[in-house]
Amino acid sequence: MTARVLVVDDDATVRDVVGRYLGEAGYQVDLAADGPTGLRAARERAPDAVVLDLMLPGMTGLDVCRALRAEDDRMPIVMLTALGEEDDRVLGLELGADDYVTKPFSARELVLRIGSVLRRSRPPESGAEVLVDGELRVDPAGRRAHLNGRELALTTREFDLLAYLLAHPGRAYTRSELLAEVWGWEFGDQSTVTVHVRRLREKIEADPTRPRRIATIWGTGYRYDPGVTSA
Repeated sequence: MTARVLVVDDDATVRDVVGRYLGEAGYQVDLAADGPTGLRAARERAPDAVVLDLMLPGMTGLDVCRALRAEDDRMPIVMLTALGEEDDRVLGLELGADDYVTKPFSARELVLRIGSVLRRSRPPESGAEVLVDGELRVDPAGRRAHLNGRELALTTREFDLLAYLLAHPGRAYTRSELLAEVWGWEFGDQSTVTVHVRRLREKIEADPTRPRRIATIWGTGYRYDPGVTSA
């Protein structure tokens, strides 16, 4: 089935170029020029992914992202940000955006990013082993995670990061290694990893301020330590 992508940007040129590249890549494309229209389109058309500009008239991209995440944890969201909007970009990640692309950007790069996040949001074609650590269970085939019998509300990238760390317990990874293995980025803002780790800790740690499952290795990155007390 052809994936549907919603592009929300108030710049008509950006909408046209991104929409054309996505169409040529085989996607169905919906376009919206402001926040309220984009949010309404997302609710009515149920896209497989959303490309969301940070600065939008009527309703900011951050507000749209917040509203979408309150309704759907799994729909991939890729944010478009300007070079000087680092704080807002981090806030977008905190609100649940899966990826971001900084303007000015290559439309071809954006299409590749969308393809990557869509592939990761789908269950693998063949069954994969369920990952278990005490009361934490991660099912890669079903793309579901449970802790103490309760399903965790994870975004696409949060699920990917948790599954990757849980599949490689006891090994320390740098942020750049996690960017490459989980995001598929050869370079990028390493704060992306930091924010996603923080969000994961809030969902799987008994005390996120004193994490026991996802340990910080100072000067290196992070390590998953199995066999700890459940959250």
